[in-house]
Amino acid sequence: MICAVATLTVACNRESRPPGVLSPAEFSKVLVEVYLAEARMSNSAFQRDSAIKLFVPFEEKLFRKFELPDSVVQKTYQYYLDNPEQLEKIYDSVIDTLSLREQKMRTKSSDKSPEKEKRTRKPDQ
Repeated sequence: MICAVATLTVACNRESRPPGVLSPAEFSKVLVEVYLAEARMSNSAFQRDSAIKLFVPFEEKLFRKFELPDSVVQKTYQYYLDNPEQLEKIYDSVIDTLSLREQKMRTKSSDKSPEKEKRTRKPDQ
């Protein structure tokens, strides 16, 4: 009986996050924004080292937007590195979110393509 209670206590403690660690949903949102920012920088005309220098203040601004100190982000990342099953679920969510955004962008850009305009326009008389 004592073993069962001890096992349940340990299992429950593993499920709960320590204070100062973002939930999987919160961390997923932050990671999505970070990866989008990194993609913007990598697609810019800047040299790699210049882009990195520009990214640091942008990342700080992003964390301020989410009202997150660096320490919370670092603690959260370390927590999920120590809990790889949860981290995998977070990255699955990030990938799904980024894929949906990409799909929406492609749909929007194909809706504005000249070929589609030609097909939907009435022929000149």
